[in-house]
Amino acid sequence: MEDVNCWKLKFSSCQCSDKLLDSLNLLNTKVRCPIDLNEVAKAIYYAKKYHGSQMRESGDPYYSHPLEVAYLFAEYARKNEQYYKTDLVVTAILHDCIEDTKLTKEMISTIFNRAVASKVEDLTRIKFDKKITAGETVNLLFLQHKNDLLNIKLFDRFHNMSTISSMKPEKVQKIVEETMLYFLPLASYLGIYEIKKKLTKLCCDNLVFTPSSRQVQRHWSTCRLGKIHFFSPIL
Repeated sequence: MEDVNCWKLKFSSCQCSDKLLDSLNLLNTKVRCPIDLNEVAKAIYYAKKYHGSQMRESGDPYYSHPLEVAYLFAEYARKNEQYYKTDLVVTAILHDCIEDTKLTKEMISTIFNRAVASKVEDLTRIKFDKKITAGETVNLLFLQHKNDLLNIKLFDRFHNMSTISSMKPEKVQKIVEETMLYFLPLASYLGIYEIKKKLTKLCCDNLVFTPSSRQVQRHWSTCRLGKIHFFSPIL
C-alpha cells in the first residue's frame, strides 16, 4: 500500500472511469447529499490496480465490470437517495476485489474505512473457507436484511447478463437458471421492475430448455416478456 498517499499522482483515467465520474458529477447536482468524487476516484484507482491485467470473457478489462456496476447502481440510487452514498458506490467498485485479487479486507479498511471493508466482504462469495454460489450470497444478504448490498448484487447480475453472449453455452445456461431462481424474485422484492423486465427478456433470449432445467421450468407459468411468474426461493 505504498501509494496510499500518492494515488492521485498515479491515477489514469479511461473511458469507464470517465463515464462513472461524469455521471456522478451530474447526479451530485440533483441530490441533497452528494457523493465524494475523490473517494470514488480512489476506489477506481485501486480496482484498476488490483484487477490489473485480468480480462473478462468478452475481452474487456475486468475492472470495466465493477465500474459499470457502480454506474448502474448510482443511476438507480439517485432515484432512491437512501442508497446514494459514497460508501455504497465505493463498495460497488471494489465488490470483486477480496474474492478475485490480493486486496484484502484489512487493506480496504486502511485505505477507505471499516464500513466499506465490511460491505465488500459481505459481497464476497468466499464463505466458511469455500466459494458459495451467487444465489446463496443473495440468500445470506436477504436473511441479514442488507437491502443496500442486495441492490448492488442485482446490478452486478444485470451487467453480467447483459454481456452473457461472450460466455460458453454451459456457463450461460447455469447463469440464466440462477438468474431466474434468485435474481428475478430479488428484483421484485426490491421493487426494481424495470431491471426485472430487462432480466426477464435476457433470460428468455438465452435459456435453452433441457431436462436439467426442469426445476427452473416449474417456476415459470408463462414465458412472455414481463409476465413470468414463479415461486421465489428467497421470499
